Amino acid sequence: MDSNDLERERGITILSKNTSITYKGTKINIIDTPGHSDFGGEVERVLNMVEGVLLVVDSVEGPMPQTRFVLKKALEFGHAVVVVVNKIDRPTTRPEFVVNSTFELFIELNATDEQCDFQTVYASGIKGKAGLSPENLADDLGPLFEAILRCIPEPRIEKDGALQMLVSNTEYDEHKGRIAIGRLHAGELQRGMEVKVCTPHDACRVGKVSELFVYQNFSRVPVESVSAGDICAVCGMNDIMIGETIADKITGTPLPTIKVEEPTVRMSFSINTSPFVGREGKYVTSRNLRDRLYRELERNLAMKVEDGETADTFLVSGRGTLHLTILIENMRREGYEFMIGPPKVINKTVDGKLLEPYEIAAVEVPEEYMGSVVELLGKRRGQMVNMEASGPEGTTLLKYKIPTRGLIGLRNAILTASRGRAILNTIFDSYGSWAGDLSSRDQGSLVAFEDGSTTSYALLNAQERGLLFVQPGQDVYKGQIVGIHQRPGDLAINVCKKKAATNVRSNKETTVVLDEPLSYSLDDCIEFIQEDELVEVTPSSIRMCKNPKISKKK
Repeated sequence: MDSNDLERERGITILSKNTSITYKGTKINIIDTPGHSDFGGEVERVLNMVEGVLLVVDSVEGPMPQTRFVLKKALEFGHAVVVVVNKIDRPTTRPEFVVNSTFELFIELNATDEQCDFQTVYASGIKGKAGLSPENLADDLGPLFEAILRCIPEPRIEKDGALQMLVSNTEYDEHKGRIAIGRLHAGELQRGMEVKVCTPHDACRVGKVSELFVYQNFSRVPVESVSAGDICAVCGMNDIMIGETIADKITGTPLPTIKVEEPTVRMSFSINTSPFVGREGKYVTSRNLRDRLYRELERNLAMKVEDGETADTFLVSGRGTLHLTILIENMRREGYEFMIGPPKVINKTVDGKLLEPYEIAAVEVPEEYMGSVVELLGKRRGQMVNMEASGPEGTTLLKYKIPTRGLIGLRNAILTASRGRAILNTIFDSYGSWAGDLSSRDQGSLVAFEDGSTTSYALLNAQERGLLFVQPGQDVYKGQIVGIHQRPGDLAINVCKKKAATNVRSNKETTVVLDEPLSYSLDDCIEFIQEDELVEVTPSSIRMCKNPKISKKK
């Protein structure tokens, strides 16, 4: 159900989406949620719309560290779980190991006896087949739907009670305005009905339902009325927010609001102050930036925005760097131009003690590269929790408890140390005592010391100093980071120097062979920058520069 451009490019689910199908006369509402803990806010707000969950695990890899987060939330709500072992047609499949490790995960997460006695369905999504044993698959997904009807209870609702519907999601339509999506917990909702919109703490206000939709397959279908238990979309209330209750006008009472966990990482967003400002972007002022960030809060519950020290700086907090990177990428595609500072971890002080967030990092690495990966994690204050052989290809699974600070920039370092063969997964664990100072980057930056256009003559000399990000003919400005210095400390270099045209004979054009410049993505740039550096984000380019406000003495 991944329909967003970013979801398709990255191959991950970012937003929760819902649909419904009818199987043997029973309507089944299905919600697709992200598995990544950075998007946990999306999961937390839709769990009250469902009665049970399908836990999809890979038939070779088993439950991933990210699986833990979503499953923990579902078990806390008391939901029934059906485990689907997918990709059962893979050649190295090991279903017995996968089911056992899933059962162990249930035990670790304090599941009840009923939840631990889960139904397992084996499936191949690409072939559209499912069955109750790995060897005996039916020709369609019938056994999966039968398991849903058998194991997942009908909605617990009050059909004849006073109307109650908790808004779990909102969308915006140019013609219909804001659309509220949620499940009806009690009563009946009709088109044209006057309702009360309220939360447990605030005063209520009156609204009117102008249009009403239910979900059928992949589309919204208009209806006159919706009864309790179904998921619907309501139009007509343009100021409605996620977590509010649509209730009966006279006797309705609000439902408890949605609670989401606190953010762990903070970044500063500020207006673009580089000499290239306004060249590529459409929205460049602080008012544009402010409006867009506060608009994001309406549907992104796990995010927080605060005003910074100056009028043109905003502090944005989220669940992790990926959570914030997705917002930055979306804004960039919408035509915004701005600068972002390095990610900083949000610490807590409890009883006079400084606490910082810790995460569990699971690294799958081939045995020959294990030494360098262990050294890397040790440098970043990681503590080994577990180490076991995993899979038939001679890989080892390392589990570490590591401060969130230590994870910033770790993915690239691990890929370099393992020649691109390691897989890193992380999940938030808890707050623990401050681990002390960390060393993150050993090398400094190569910084352009004048504005101009790069020349191959200058780059030939510059590439002896380190790895470059720029190629000939590219516009650069003073203070822009043009490469990685091979030693600690920054180095100002001239990448715009032209060849002197004095002595014609000795000035014979020679063929200049330049190294291929490094191509850093947005995620790479955010992980690379240090305290006194910024990333400049525009719709068509991503550059890094020194922060002019912080003059660091090297």
